[in-house]
Amino acid sequence: MTAQLERSLVIIKPDGYRRGLTGEVLRRIEAKGYTIAKLQVTEATRDQLDAHYAEHEGKPFYEPLVEFMSSGPIVVAVIEGNDCIKGFRSLAGATNPTEAAPGSIRGDLGRDWGLKVQQNIVHGSDSTESAEREIAIWF
Repeated sequence: MTAQLERSLVIIKPDGYRRGLTGEVLRRIEAKGYTIAKLQVTEATRDQLDAHYAEHEGKPFYEPLVEFMSSGPIVVAVIEGNDCIKGFRSLAGATNPTEAAPGSIRGDLGRDWGLKVQQNIVHGSDSTESAEREIAIWF
C-alpha cells in the first residue's frame, strides 16, 4: 500500500492563537514532514462558520462553538503531504485535551476546559471530501 499525497485544512483556534501557540503548532506540522501550502491569520465570519460547521447545526453545542470560533483571530492553513489528513489528526490528538495522548498537540498544549471541548487548540479535516469543502470555505 502506498501513501497518498493529500491536502488538509488546519485551523489554529482562538484559544491556540491567544495563547501564542501558532508557531509551535506550525513547527510540529513541518517537523512531521508536511508542507504548509497556504497560511493566513483571519477572523471568521458567521457565514464561514455556518458553512464550516453545517453538519452540527441544531445541536446543543453549535451556538457555543460558533461563538467561541468568532471570539478572536484564527490561523487557517492548507497543509500537504502523504496521508496528511490521518497524520495531522493523530498529531492533534483526541478531541478532549484531557484524553489526548502526551506528544500530541492537544495532549501537550491543551487545557481541561470542562465541557468546553471545542477549546482544543486545533481543527483538522477528517476526510478528503471534508478537506476540499473546508479549503474552499477559507481560501
